Parts: sequence; C-alpha cells; structure tokens
Amino acid sequence: MSIGEIAAVLRRRWYVMVPLTLIGLLAGLHLYRSVPVAYQSQSSVALLDSTAVAELAPAFGNPLSNAGGSLVVTADVLIRTLSGADAARDLHGLGVTDPYTVGFAANTSGPMLTLTVTGTDRAKVLKETSTLTTFAGEQLNALQAAAKVQPAYFVQTAPVVLPQTPKPQLKSRYQQVLGVVIASVTAGFTLSFVTETLLVARRRRREAAAAGAPGAPVRRRLRGRQPDAAALLSGYLGLAFFIPSNLTLPGMGGVGTPANVFALLGLFWYLATWLTGRIRPAAGTRLPRVVMWLLAVSVLASYLANATRGSSHKEVLGADRGLIGLLVWVSIVVLVSAGVQDRGRLDVLLRRAVVMGSVVAAIGYYDFFTATNIAEHISIPGLHSSVAQITTLDRGAFTRPRSTTAQPLEFGGMLALLLPFAVQQAFDPVRSHLSRWRRWGPVALMGGALPLTVSRTSIIGALIVVLVMVPRWKPQRRWTAIGLLLGSVACFKVLVPGLIGTITTLFGSFLSNSDSSTQARTVKYSAIVPYLEERPLFGRGLGTFTPDLYFFTDNQYMLTLAEMGLLGLLALLALFFTGTHQGGAIRRLAADESDRELGQAFFASALVALVSSATFDALSFPMFAGMFFLTIAAGGSYLGFIRRGAPKPRTVESPCPPAAIPARRPDLTQPVP
Repeated sequence: MSIGEIAAVLRRRWYVMVPLTLIGLLAGLHLYRSVPVAYQSQSSVALLDSTAVAELAPAFGNPLSNAGGSLVVTADVLIRTLSGADAARDLHGLGVTDPYTVGFAANTSGPMLTLTVTGTDRAKVLKETSTLTTFAGEQLNALQAAAKVQPAYFVQTAPVVLPQTPKPQLKSRYQQVLGVVIASVTAGFTLSFVTETLLVARRRRREAAAAGAPGAPVRRRLRGRQPDAAALLSGYLGLAFFIPSNLTLPGMGGVGTPANVFALLGLFWYLATWLTGRIRPAAGTRLPRVVMWLLAVSVLASYLANATRGSSHKEVLGADRGLIGLLVWVSIVVLVSAGVQDRGRLDVLLRRAVVMGSVVAAIGYYDFFTATNIAEHISIPGLHSSVAQITTLDRGAFTRPRSTTAQPLEFGGMLALLLPFAVQQAFDPVRSHLSRWRRWGPVALMGGALPLTVSRTSIIGALIVVLVMVPRWKPQRRWTAIGLLLGSVACFKVLVPGLIGTITTLFGSFLSNSDSSTQARTVKYSAIVPYLEERPLFGRGLGTFTPDLYFFTDNQYMLTLAEMGLLGLLALLALFFTGTHQGGAIRRLAADESDRELGQAFFASALVALVSSATFDALSFPMFAGMFFLTIAAGGSYLGFIRRGAPKPRTVESPCPPAAIPARRPDLTQPVP
C-alpha cells in the first residue's frame, strides 16, 4: 500500500479519524491545564579522605577509603546504598516521598555525587533535597561504623553545590500531553483501516449476492505499486548500517536510533496494509512470529514484575525503553516473515544486507590502520550521542575498529552473522556471470575485518562459520578453501606484524585462566545469583539491569536471567534454536545445491548468535540485534518458500510423485534496484 492509498483511506473514513483526533487534542489540553508542573532540585556532594590519614588507608583499617586506590569506588558503594529499598524506606520516614535519584556528577571523574529530587511542590522539593543531602553523609558514616572503622579515619561528605532552587520541568508535562495525542491519533488511524476493511468486505458480499453467486470473490484492480516490505527493510538497513549506533533521538536513549524509529513506522505500514486486505502472511512462515510471541510474553511479564517491586526512576525508564526495543524486534520479524511475498525480493534484501555490511567492514579497515574511529567525526542535526564519549579501544599495540557500530564486539559479531550469506552468495550459480571481485569482495572484506577487532568473539564466530560450512562442501572446494585460509593467516602475519601473536596470546590466557577480562566475567556470574534468587521466574524487567545501577554482565544469557528470569531465558533459547532448526530444514527440503547451501548459511548464522551471546550482551547493541532478528525472520520466510515448492507426498490416489516446482529465483542479470 502506497502513501497515497493510505491517505485516501483516511480521507474516506474522516468520520473515524477526525473525532478521535479531536478527542485526543481536547484530552491533551485538559492534561496541560490540570496536571501540576513538576519541579526538580539538585545538590552535589564530594567525598573527602580523612585528615588523619598520613599513610595508605588499609594500614588504619579503613577499606572504604582506599577501595581500589580511589574514593570513586567508595562513591559507587554510597550510590548503591542510597538507591536501595532500605534507604528509600528510611527516607520516606524522614519525609522524602517524592522520586529521587543518586548518581555520579556529570563530566567528572572524581568521587562527586549529584542528588536529585523531583516533585510538584516547590517548597517540599527543596526541603527533601536538603534532607537527602544530609542523609547521604549519615549513610556513609553508618557504612564505615558497620565496618568498625575508627571515627578519626572516616571518609567525609562535603557539599559542593547546596540544594538548588527547584526549577520547573515542563518536559514531563509535554510528554504526557503528547502521549495522549499520539494515542488518540494512533487509535483513529487503526480504527479507520478496520472500518475500511469491514465496509469493503460488506460491499463484496453485496456484489457477490447481486451477481447470483453468494460468497464468490470479486476481483478488483490494485492501484499503484504492490506492497513491498523489502524496500522498507532496505531503508532500515541503510539507516542501521550507515548512521552510528550511538546517535539517537533525544529522550529515547539507546533504542532511539533512526533505524529503530523507521522500523516502527514500517510496522504501522504493515498493519495498514494488512487491515485493508492488501497483504496476507504466506503459508509456512509462522514459526518466527510464534517464537516472537513467546519473547513478547516474557518481556511483558518482566515489565509487570518491575512495576510491582518499587524500582527506581532509572529502572522504570529502562523498562520503557525495553518495550520500545521489543516493538522494533517485532517490526523486523513481521516485515520480513509476513511482508516479503516474493522469493526474488527476499534474495535482493539479503544481498543488500551483505553489500552494506561489506561497506561497514571497509570502514573498519580505515579505523584500524588510522588508529581512529570514524563515528567520532559524524554529527547529524537533531541526533545526539547516547553515550558520554566515544573513544578508541586498544588491545596490545592495535586499535580495535568499531566502524559505525557501538563497540568492537558488536562490529565483529555483526560481521560474523552476515559472513555465511556472503559465502553462499559468492558460490551461487545464479550470480556466476558476475565478476569475481563482485562475488568475493564482500567475503574478503568481512572475513578479513574479523581478526582486526583483536577479539575472541570475532575469531570464534569466524571459526564457527568455517566449521559449519566447509565440511559440507565437495572435496575440491573444501581443500581450496583450507588453502586460502592458511594463506590468509600468512598474509596477516606479514602485513600486520604481531596481530596473529596477540590473538594467540588472548586464547592462551583464556585457556590458562590468567586473562583479567575472563576472570572479571566469571566473577560476575556469581554476582548475578542474588538477583536471580530474588526474582527467578520473570526477572527485574528488560532494560533495567543497566551498568550505571548494577554492572556489566558481558553475557546475554546472564543479562536475560537478571532482566527476564527463567521465562526470558527459555524464550531467548527458543529464538536461537528456531534459527538452527530453520537452517537445517531448508537444507533437508531444498531441491538444488544452491538452496542447500543457503540453509547451511542460516544454520551457521544462528549458531554464531547462539555462541557469541555467551561472550557479550548481544541484544543490547542495536545493529547486532537488528541483523539477528532479520536473519531469523528471513530463515522462516525462505523455509516457507521451500516447503511450498517441495513435491507433495505420494498417496493411494496419486502413486506417482509429482515433479517438484522450483522456487522462483531472482534474475540477477538485471541491475538490483
């Protein structure tokens, strides 16, 4: 359905759209006039070491004052204490009933805290801020007294910014007003298309009855272009790959990337097209959407669990962002598995993903050899960085590239997801007429960029692709591939001296358990246990286990257990195993070697995601998550095409097996639009 057709439906059903929009505007006006203005006051305190300390603090029995050699760790302990439920209960007894937050002061690296209180009564907010500031010092003293530290060696709190005069926060009022208006416009939009569908169906029945054939379908000509979800998804890929992941819309956090917003708009397009009967999900493509329903149920259950546990304001905002992220994932899965109706268009979509991924890999080469990060120099009006500062990361003597992704781990993981499809497309006989550099260029760019990340995750991903795909090839191709891989290792050893040795050392320290990053991760596994025991089934809420409140998990399974509990972990595993099942089913049912290799590519990609998720919190990164859900949905869609083209089983009435109808492949001799 084109934009013109959507506008025509809204124009015809104005009697639905206009009243609901007016109701929303009136409700928004009422909220604007009736909802009180929120006021916010802040104060800042710094931690000062004891004046009695003339030597290192541990010599005086005060571990807090020299925890890790810096009072920053002491400040972190105090922040966690003030953010806990016990502190909130004590503050409530002191009259602090409005929401408050405690965190490190912005743009500072020292032990300085910012205390913030938000409420509707200006005088009460100022008083509560003063109470919270005093309470922070008392809590720090209580912590040290509990550790039996002598009072002479107490770390002290010193107010550096006294409680400020509360300022009105009009943004929250505008957000509520906009929320009501958007909800009413969305309801009007949806009901307009529902009304259109019902009236069109009634008109068809009347026309069929008048023609003397009740229930007979009436053909009608569609105006304009047919619905094409592949074009929308190509736009999503362009935004996801070429706008740095850290650039987001204001107020939406990490999920507010332009690509995610575009995916949500694509979901509205699909709903409008589906409600008017212009598009129907193809047969055999239901599996990815069913698994997404399981994930959606687990996310909603964790959201309700978060709402019932008295979470902090930051956790509530994180849970809201988690719901937005879920809608983005659902949009991608629905658009790919139910929106793409033609096998050729699905092939074109995967080809575009590989080409764009190759460009991202090429940017990674620039980052590596120039020891910089191109994302630092990209600024788009209207977008701001969702992280405080982008810096280059080094390991050994090498700069780890990230290209337009948020982190080198995401860069390597995303390329490992797409590498199997680049290899499959290079061998595809349909594309044999193309030059070698067009077929093998993406393989060389993505495969060569993986070692440059100096990451175990990237190397493991590349090994999984090799171990899954190469053994299935014929002996001649297999030995040629092994020779090329060995030659590539030799080239890296000559062109980038020290890189192979650094990677070998990484795995050696991992196997000997002498690597600091590995030890830090294993320590965090036990740290997750108390949170899992507290809420084992539904977790604390998707998006709430943020590093500024808790810690980095560097493991998607551990993070899922903390945020969504055992139900969420089952849903996540179901997603991974769905991807491997779809790849294996495509390979078993395929009628030609090209489709069998495509099934093996889906199997390898899903296995990469399954293993890589144990090495970093994969779904927290928008580009990796987007490519993962796109490949899962594409596998379900391809499986539907393969099943519909497979020969039907023989029966008593039809003992002769019918000839298989091959699925239509795209004509790649024509230029890709």
